[in-house]
Amino acid sequence: MSSERAPLSAAAVLASSADAVVGLDSALRVCLWNPAAERLFGWRSQDVIGGRLPIVPAELKAEHGAVLEQVRAGPPLTIHTRRVRRDDTPIDVRVSTAAVTSPDGGHDGWVLTLYPTDNEAQAHTAAMERARLVRRLTDVVVDINADLSLQSVLDRISSGITELTGADAGGFVLLNEDRVELVSITRLSQTLQGYSAPLETSLFGELLRSGKSVLLANDDTRGLQDLVWADLPGLHTIALCVSNVHGRPYGALYALYSQRKVGHVELELLELLAAHAGVAIGNAMAYEELNHQRVHEQAVADSSADGIAVLDFGGRVRKWNRSAVELTGYPAEIVEGRHPPFPIPACHGRPVKHRLKDGRWLEILMARIPRTHEWVVDFRDITAQKAMEDEREAFLATTGHELRTPITAIHGFATTLIRKWSRMSSEAQREAVSNIVDRSTALTLLVERLSLGSDASRGELDVNPVPFELSQVLRQAVMTFRSLSDRHDVVLSASDDLPTVFADPLATGIIMDQLLDNSIKFSPEGGTVHVTVTVEGDEVAVSVDDDGPGLRPGDEERVFERFFQGGVRGDRRRFGGLGLGLYIVRKLAQDQGGDVRARRLERGTRMYFTLPLHRDGGAGPDPDGPRTAIVEPPGVAAVRAGVTGGQTSFKPPASQESSKISPNPEPLPRRRSARPTAGRTG
Repeated sequence: MSSERAPLSAAAVLASSADAVVGLDSALRVCLWNPAAERLFGWRSQDVIGGRLPIVPAELKAEHGAVLEQVRAGPPLTIHTRRVRRDDTPIDVRVSTAAVTSPDGGHDGWVLTLYPTDNEAQAHTAAMERARLVRRLTDVVVDINADLSLQSVLDRISSGITELTGADAGGFVLLNEDRVELVSITRLSQTLQGYSAPLETSLFGELLRSGKSVLLANDDTRGLQDLVWADLPGLHTIALCVSNVHGRPYGALYALYSQRKVGHVELELLELLAAHAGVAIGNAMAYEELNHQRVHEQAVADSSADGIAVLDFGGRVRKWNRSAVELTGYPAEIVEGRHPPFPIPACHGRPVKHRLKDGRWLEILMARIPRTHEWVVDFRDITAQKAMEDEREAFLATTGHELRTPITAIHGFATTLIRKWSRMSSEAQREAVSNIVDRSTALTLLVERLSLGSDASRGELDVNPVPFELSQVLRQAVMTFRSLSDRHDVVLSASDDLPTVFADPLATGIIMDQLLDNSIKFSPEGGTVHVTVTVEGDEVAVSVDDDGPGLRPGDEERVFERFFQGGVRGDRRRFGGLGLGLYIVRKLAQDQGGDVRARRLERGTRMYFTLPLHRDGGAGPDPDGPRTAIVEPPGVAAVRAGVTGGQTSFKPPASQESSKISPNPEPLPRRRSARPTAGRTG
C-alpha cells in the first residue's frame, strides 16, 4: 500500500533547526531569521528582517566584516567568537559562515549558522588570542602616533601593515580627486614610490563603489599580473581597506601576499589598523596645518615693519619678531620670558607713546586674544611723526610769536590815526603812517619767509645754475650788510682771481644774505664778521665767522632743521626769527650741488657753504663769451634795507614785554619767479 506525502520544505527545515540560522543579502541586510535565532538572541524576525545584523558587538564588527569578505569568494569558515543578546548580555558562540551563490555563479549573500558553545577551554583560547592581537595592534598604533610628520606617519602605517597582518609587502595609496597615488611602500621596489593611476580602474575605486570597508582580491577572482603590485614575485592576494580622515576617504591600506594565505583575522586587523591610521593621519595633518599656520604667522610677523610681541596672561613676552629686535635693540632670547622693555597700554584702544634711551619714539598698542588669554602688542617707530608734531607745535608757537608784534603795532597805529587824526600834527601823522609801513613790511617779510619755507619742504625752490663770478655776489652782500650796523665790521678775504662757479647767482645771494644777517643778529655785542673764500678741489668754500655766543654742543646739524633754535641763539624774545632761514639756505645750497655746514669756534660760530666750480666744456654758457652782469631784481636793496626795519645802525631788539616795536625779522630771500602753477610741467 503506497501513500503520497508532500516533500519536506526548506522553510520547515529552518523552522525546526536547533541552531540559529541567519541569512544576509549582498547589501548585508537580514533576510532570514529562524525561530532558533529568536530563542537564542531575543529578537523576533519582524524586528530584524530588512535591517542590519544587531547581534555583533561594536568591538567585533571588523572581525565580522573580515569573515564575510573572506568567504565571499572562498570556502565556508567557522570561528569561535562572541555575540550579544537583546538584553545586551554577551554569549560565546561558534559561527559558521558560507557564501550564497546565484545560478549564474554570482554572489547573493551569506548564511550564518550559530550555536552557543560550552567549551570553556576553547573560548579561553580564543580570548587569549584576541588579547594578544589587541596588544600587538596597540604597539603598532603607538608607533604610528609617535611622529607627527605626515610622511613619517604614512611610512609607519605601511610598515605596520606587514608587521601586524603578516603581509609580505604593503603600501598606502592616497586618494587625489580622480586619481590614486602610491605615497608609501614597504618591502617593495622604490621605483613604485609616487606611482599614479586612474581611480576608476583601480582596486581602490572598486572598493569605494562597493560601499564596504575592506576588499579581498586574488587570482581566483581577477587577474593581478597587470597591476603595479605585480612587482612582488608570486603575488596571489591583495587585501585593501579604506582609511577615512574626518569621515571622508583619504586613502587605502594595501596588504600584499605572495607566500602565505590570508585569513579573517588578518582582514580584521587590517580594518582595525585602517581605523587607527585615519586618526593618526588626521592628527598629523592637523599638526602640519598648525605648523604651517605658525610658520605663516611668523613670516608675516617678521616681514612686518612694526614690532610685534605676544605676551602671556602675566605680561611676559612669548614671541618677539624681527622688527621688535630692530626697534628696541633687545634680541628675542633676552626678552622672552620677561616683561617688555617699555610700558604697556592700560587697555585696548588706548595707545601709549614712549621714548627710548636712544631718542626714538614708539607708539604702543595692545589687543587681547580671548581664546588663549594672551596679549598682542604692536609698536611702531613714530620718531618722524613725533618730529612733525613738534615742528607743528614749534611752527604755531613761533608764527604766533613773530606775527603778534607787527600786527599789534599796525593795529595800534591805525587805531590812533582813526581816533586822533584831527588832533595829531602832520609830523605825528607821518610818523604813525611810517610805522605802519615799516611793520607791514616786516609782516610781509615774515609771510614770504613762511611761503619760501613751504616751497623748500616740497622741493619747489626755483634754482637755475649758470656760470658766474662769485666775487661780485660776495662784494655786494658784504657792502650791503657793512652799512647796516655800526657795531660790526664785515670783512671779505678773497683773492681777485677767484674761479668761476656754476650755480644760481640769485640763490647764492640769498644764502649770503642769510648767513651775514645771522652773524650780525647773533653777535649783539658787536665784533668782526669775517667772510673767507677758498678753493677746495672741485668746489669753492665760503666761510662766515662771527664773535657771538656760538652754538650749543650737538646743535651743529639741528640748526638746519625747520623751526629749530637751540641754546643761547634760540632765545626768540631776544633774537626773534622763525627758525626757517638756515633750513632754506641748506635747501638752496644742495639744489645747486653744494652744501652748508655749521661749526663751533672758541668764540662764535662758523657757517660755511660750498658751490661747484664751473668746468670748461660743461653745462651753461660759453666760458669764453661775454660775462653776464649780475643784476639784482627790483626791491632787493629795499629788502636788505628792511632787514633791520629801516634802521641804519644795529641795536639789540627789545623784548616783547617792554616794547611793541617788532624785533628784527629775518631777511626776505630773493626769489627768481613765482611758485610753479598747477599746470607747470618739466
